[in-house]
Amino acid sequence: MNRRTATTAAAALLVAAVGSGCAITTDTNERGLDYDYDSWSGEKTLEGCVEPGQRAWQDINDPGVALPADQRSFEFRSDPKDPRVPASGAESGSIGVVSKDNLEMSVEGVATFYLTSDCQTLDKFWRTIGQKYSADSEEGWARMLGVYVKQPLDRAMDAAAKKYPWKDLFANPQVKQAWETEVAGLASQFIKEQAGADYFTGFKFTLQQPQPPQKVREALAAAQEAVEQNAAQKNRNEQVKTEIQSIKELVDVLGPSGYVLYQAIKDGKVTIVPVPVGSSVNVSPKN
Repeated sequence: MNRRTATTAAAALLVAAVGSGCAITTDTNERGLDYDYDSWSGEKTLEGCVEPGQRAWQDINDPGVALPADQRSFEFRSDPKDPRVPASGAESGSIGVVSKDNLEMSVEGVATFYLTSDCQTLDKFWRTIGQKYSADSEEGWARMLGVYVKQPLDRAMDAAAKKYPWKDLFANPQVKQAWETEVAGLASQFIKEQAGADYFTGFKFTLQQPQPPQKVREALAAAQEAVEQNAAQKNRNEQVKTEIQSIKELVDVLGPSGYVLYQAIKDGKVTIVPVPVGSSVNVSPKN
């Protein structure tokens, strides 16, 4: 075989190899699952994981899956115009909880987490949960979060809220912090129970102050305004009492007529003109 023939044969083999195979290429925020598919039995065997930003060649019939490797988030926040609708960019609307004194409140916030980086656990996640929801797609991932993150988180927030009166949850920073800490512990536990394993890790929760219904907030604001007005009236009453006491003391010293003259001079209603000794004194009121 001459060199030209050998070169042509090598090129043909390369084309055949490329034509009969494909590659799993992951972005820097993805981790891939590389499977070997047995067309006779229909079973697939995990060959390994493709780390973020890497590539793995495989047979054209072998399936591959790319899943998130970076930090993921689940945001629950309602549209200000319609509380029943999630806000733009949020996975869910606000989550409802019930306080110790049976008032329903709404909570907004965000949970951040990672999908497991352990290859065997990631494979188990895909086989038991991910494949069912098509979690390698944006829509499927969102549906999966609704079941395996939102529902356990809802349960955790509600269980913790039942320990506190609504006013404390709404207006007491110390109670809110204690509630948030308890929610974090319960949510991680409930999420693991819901999924059946530690598929989701590194949870962090940021929860806003639980909000009572709008009518309750308006009533609370009105009550607070009444308290402040009452306090202001008490201050005005104290001022009046002080002025009355001062007037009594002046009347005791100057007499009623003297006090009237004193007050008129103080208010600028009477002008006193100095006169030489021995002259008569004229007191002329202003027009």
